[in-house]
Amino acid sequence: MKIRILTLIILLQCVFNLGLHFHPLDPLTPQEINKTSFIVKKSHLGTLKDLTFHYLDLEEPNKTHVLQWLSSKKPPQPPRRRSLVVVRAGGQTHELIIDLTSGKIASSRIYTGHGFPSFTFIELFKASKLPLTFPSFKKSILDRSLNISEVSCIPFSVGWYGETITRREVKASCFYRDGSVNVFTRPIEGITITIDVDSMKVVKYSDRFIKPIPDKEGNDFRTKHKPFPFSCNVSDTGFKILGNKIKWANWKFHVGFTARAGITISTASVLDTRTKRFRRVMYRGHLSETFVPYMDPTYDWYFRTFMDIGEFGFGRSAVNLQPLIDCPQNAAFLDGYVAGPDGTAQQMSNVMCVFEKNGYGASFRHTEINVPGQVITSGEADISLVVRMVATLGNYDYIVDWEFKKNGAIRVGVDLTGVLEVKATSYTSNEQITENTYGTLVAKNTIAINHDHYLTYYLDLDIDGNGNSLVKAKLKTARVTDVHNKTSSPRKSYWTVVKETAKTEADGRVRLGSEPVELLIVNPQKKTKIGNTVGYRLIPEHLPVTSLLTDDDYPEIRASYTKYPVWVTAYNRSEKWAGGFYSDRSRGDDGLAVWSSRNREIENKDIVMWYNVGFHHIPYQEDFPVMPTLHGGFTLRPSNFFDNDPLIA
Repeated sequence: MKIRILTLIILLQCVFNLGLHFHPLDPLTPQEINKTSFIVKKSHLGTLKDLTFHYLDLEEPNKTHVLQWLSSKKPPQPPRRRSLVVVRAGGQTHELIIDLTSGKIASSRIYTGHGFPSFTFIELFKASKLPLTFPSFKKSILDRSLNISEVSCIPFSVGWYGETITRREVKASCFYRDGSVNVFTRPIEGITITIDVDSMKVVKYSDRFIKPIPDKEGNDFRTKHKPFPFSCNVSDTGFKILGNKIKWANWKFHVGFTARAGITISTASVLDTRTKRFRRVMYRGHLSETFVPYMDPTYDWYFRTFMDIGEFGFGRSAVNLQPLIDCPQNAAFLDGYVAGPDGTAQQMSNVMCVFEKNGYGASFRHTEINVPGQVITSGEADISLVVRMVATLGNYDYIVDWEFKKNGAIRVGVDLTGVLEVKATSYTSNEQITENTYGTLVAKNTIAINHDHYLTYYLDLDIDGNGNSLVKAKLKTARVTDVHNKTSSPRKSYWTVVKETAKTEADGRVRLGSEPVELLIVNPQKKTKIGNTVGYRLIPEHLPVTSLLTDDDYPEIRASYTKYPVWVTAYNRSEKWAGGFYSDRSRGDDGLAVWSSRNREIENKDIVMWYNVGFHHIPYQEDFPVMPTLHGGFTLRPSNFFDNDPLIA
């Protein structure tokens, strides 16, 4: 009897804790993923051939309902849990919404538009093995006097180049290991293998020329040094993780993980010590898309224009974080859950880490020497909280950080590292080159191709509420014209601030760099004590990069949102993926640029800011055989949000 009572108490505690830590934007649990899969398989789709799950995520609840639930002292019934599912079956793409409360299909339709869902890892694995048994490829390997057991093939997405009818295809490029672990540095040039993913058959094969395979000597990317123990646990309070909710210093926010976006940050609020209230800053933030076009237009390379998040999945490509390499000793590690190709839940261990970071500088300081007989110095160490993940997409590794600071700022950073994508060449010295190689000779027989990286962030900012506006604070040169000033000052000019409020989405497309300007998201209905409009401003960490491709080039048509570094659009729950929901083989008829063209009103509205962290990457020899991290990012910093410096409030 005592055992039964004890068991009941434990169960009740579990239920209580689940309710205590519940958040409406919690990712789907393994049980919810499996329940969704079961419902789909029990439907008519379960009888169709080759049922495969390509997307299975929380159907984001109505924002108004979520905010009402979070703000209520006695939370009402939480929003219904629903899942959004995309499956392929019978050669078609099916979209379903599953009501997890009732256990029923709420809606179901066949998608007939352009583009396809992301590839599954099983599809990519099968496509990578297919060339190894293809007779023509085996002959090509034999003609090169290579051992096929040392060959690795990697399937690449193919983009869209004006075709009227498209199918799910990849093109496999192959590499010769021969004992090397740096696979991408040893391409077998001249062979292109086109694979129909649905039928898993080679539909086109080309072997056009032979180039010497780059030497394996000197291409090992592994370090010879042991990881150096480091710790950033420097505060007195640390942080608390309650389910998916995190509390630290003056911040509280929700962290999630999805197969497509990876880390998601939601309902981030900062404490106002004057009012003792948490004030909203960001409802939802995550990576929306990556675009990586290579600048080699030749037959074997022109199609390498990757949209990794939509084609492969950033979260699905997340790696198991390594202590002392990826995260410090004081880090807490978090798991994520995604659906496998068969719809069952898969645990991804240690794909996120949370830790306190010492910036080894001052968040503020001052020395005052004008008080008679005293030298007064005060300041505070720069301590912040970091949420991190790493995604490895082919040859590149992306280290993504969301960093929360005590001054109310959110710093978002990404470090690019990994290995370069190279092509084999007969050149062994720069003096031999007489043609456009579209890149840099970084080693003998090795050309690293010029390329771009664009990482587009979705930032649903709710600055003290969701009635927000975009303000462009432009710095303008002014002449001293006032007679009084002329008589009292020899100055002839100064700069002043001219503020413009964006009215529509056309005003929300912003190029930076041509004139001095600060971009702010403000809440026109909220003021500080002395009457300034509360807001946050965007601070890029380097000069924004935009696409140099022509508007009529097919990769640019698909990723036309890279023409501007900043976009502000009206909030719409379905508009989250800058390259469109179906990125693979998309045609540019869905996505951020299309939504913005509707030119909706954005003044004093619920709005979303999108920011492109861009890189034009000219490879250099120091990037080989492994690339030192290249950093980019931005900061969202309070601007008249508080009545004074929150660090000394």
